[in-house]
Amino acid sequence: MIKNNLFILSALLVLSSCANQPKDKSVSDNQQIIGSKTLDVTDGRLTPEILWALGRVSEPRLSPDKNTVLYGVTWYDVVQNKGNRELYTIGIDGAGFKQLTATAKGEYDAQWRPDGKRIGFMTAESGSMQIWEMNPDGSDRKQVSRVDGGITGFRYSPDQTKLFFTAEVAAQEPLRNLFGGLDKTSGRLMDEMMYRHWDTWVDSYSHIFIGDYQNEELSNVKDIMEGEQWDAPVKPNGGTEQIAWSPDNKTLVYACRKLTGKAYTLSTNSDLFAYDLASGRTSNLTEGMPGYDLNPVFSPDGRYLAWESMERDGYEADQIRLFLLDIAQGTKTYLTEGWDNDVHNLTWDNESNGLWFTAPVEACEQVCFISVNDKKVRVLTNGVNDYVTIALSGNGLIAGRMSMSEPVELYRVNTENGEAAAITATNKELLSKLNFGKPVKRWVKTSDNKQMFTWVILPPDFDSTKKYPTLLYCQGGPQSTVSQFWSYRWNFQMMVANGYVVVAPNRHGVPGFGKAWNEQISGDYGGQNMKDYLAAIDDVSKESWSDESRLGAVGASYGGFSVYWLAGNHQKRFKAFIAHDGMFNLEQQYLETEEMWFVNWDLGGPYWDKSNQTAQKSYANSPHRFVDKWDTPILVIHSELDYRIVASQGMAAFNAAQLRGIPSEYLYFPDENHWVLQPQNGILWQRVFYNWLDRWLK
Repeated sequence: MIKNNLFILSALLVLSSCANQPKDKSVSDNQQIIGSKTLDVTDGRLTPEILWALGRVSEPRLSPDKNTVLYGVTWYDVVQNKGNRELYTIGIDGAGFKQLTATAKGEYDAQWRPDGKRIGFMTAESGSMQIWEMNPDGSDRKQVSRVDGGITGFRYSPDQTKLFFTAEVAAQEPLRNLFGGLDKTSGRLMDEMMYRHWDTWVDSYSHIFIGDYQNEELSNVKDIMEGEQWDAPVKPNGGTEQIAWSPDNKTLVYACRKLTGKAYTLSTNSDLFAYDLASGRTSNLTEGMPGYDLNPVFSPDGRYLAWESMERDGYEADQIRLFLLDIAQGTKTYLTEGWDNDVHNLTWDNESNGLWFTAPVEACEQVCFISVNDKKVRVLTNGVNDYVTIALSGNGLIAGRMSMSEPVELYRVNTENGEAAAITATNKELLSKLNFGKPVKRWVKTSDNKQMFTWVILPPDFDSTKKYPTLLYCQGGPQSTVSQFWSYRWNFQMMVANGYVVVAPNRHGVPGFGKAWNEQISGDYGGQNMKDYLAAIDDVSKESWSDESRLGAVGASYGGFSVYWLAGNHQKRFKAFIAHDGMFNLEQQYLETEEMWFVNWDLGGPYWDKSNQTAQKSYANSPHRFVDKWDTPILVIHSELDYRIVASQGMAAFNAAQLRGIPSEYLYFPDENHWVLQPQNGILWQRVFYNWLDRWLK
């Protein structure tokens, strides 16, 4: 349902000491600063409170001399019900750790100035989010920008004479300004589609601004998209990774979908546009390439532009290809044409001879390399983990890595043999007190005689002579790999800490197992992938340690759809269900969602097109059509700000269960979107989740 390659999940260093605190704080002493906490762990169990006490890393950035990593860690306070991000540095060898900030406002999008003498970052210290700078030791904080309404991201030019920033500009005149005497009206008047997106009403557009930068001041600011009614970066998940300075400082390349209204909601066709600073002219670099084109990266020598590209318009889960533009020749090359897999996190080598990237390999995100000349892919790393960020240091890679058993930490990776050594240990002390379960690889034969990679996560202190209640985890996306992710909601270690075995299949429709496997799910909701789920739970439940009389199924988004569908088609296998933000009525979903390209592609089209066999098959498999067969307790969870799968879907499912006389509960959040992001809501989610499972499976 969403593609998000930002990989903001993470956690890092907490070895703070008085000596490492910045000397000049920008907040008064009576403001409470959120930081790391010490919790008592008595029985070795991971709890919701411990989960929210873990520090989460963001945006590791290497210094210009490649010797020091700058990064942020977000800490949460449950009582205050909010989080705060602080900045840290550490040497690439793991030495010289230093905490740079300790403020109540938080610092974001931190980056080294090209000369390495200052660090730029964003903070709302002055009332709105602005660019500030400080010394590399955290001292001498100064405000650089003073933009009305604040900014959302920025980057220095390579020669440090300019910078760009992104900011919101008003989309249209508010109704209260159009009609007299209605200054308190809350009404909205729409005359085209895409009036809200993800969790936000479309009241503004994101534009790119360029300004002169000198003596820590910003001047001569220009909106390079003035008068345009579209967003750069591409919403809802795009950031400054979609914008790139050329090495010669003459060009800014950015991704944008230059469409509005109905055309926008039907298309994924974003292009890469080059803005020439001297002339002010903008040109389309990817004209004729109809799918997503995102995340441009210039080679260090300026000869090439690399980017992530999808082939087909309207298909948001198309294979992510690595494309290359020879800037002087104007020729494009499909560099990974022989690689039947996605690419993420493109990073050039120092000599401009090839690119490092990450890709899902057997349900683990690994670091890979491809040469520009021979187009051969080399998988560098292995192991049961996911690499989620990569940056090139002088003699190796600095990478963010996580697993089902560890939040993100920074690692130094040898580019010759792939060996990795941790350079951070943010949550080491807390995690050392916990007992974690073991993820086991398992191959399951599917009903179409294929082999399906499945994770089986066993509880801590697993005893094969005992019987355990077993959960089937249904993945969202639907085109999203069940990899070695660490989640702050769907946390497998939390599930096994509560005494459950977890079965997590990479069923048809997930990336990482070839294009054909990934694409099978489109137009086949309720088909082969549901048979895959049943094959996985049937296979594991045959084990002596799995109690087939205590099986449950849980999932979110497409996983929620899967739970609703299984509720009417499970032949009494399961004793409890939990569906979070799931699609219940596909006809309802078609007209309620905001990104119409998704339902057109994955469902096949509108339900009223009776001649479209694919669409009619999809709607015939809508879970609401099987409510008459529901016979199992179900917990429904949904949130009001979810505009992808709106809350009426959850309400309808809960009402159906109630009318059928089935034990059911409805957990509703009026202030969350497709995810649950606030600390107290997150803890409530976990408590209700396990109370429900324990009630019916223990």
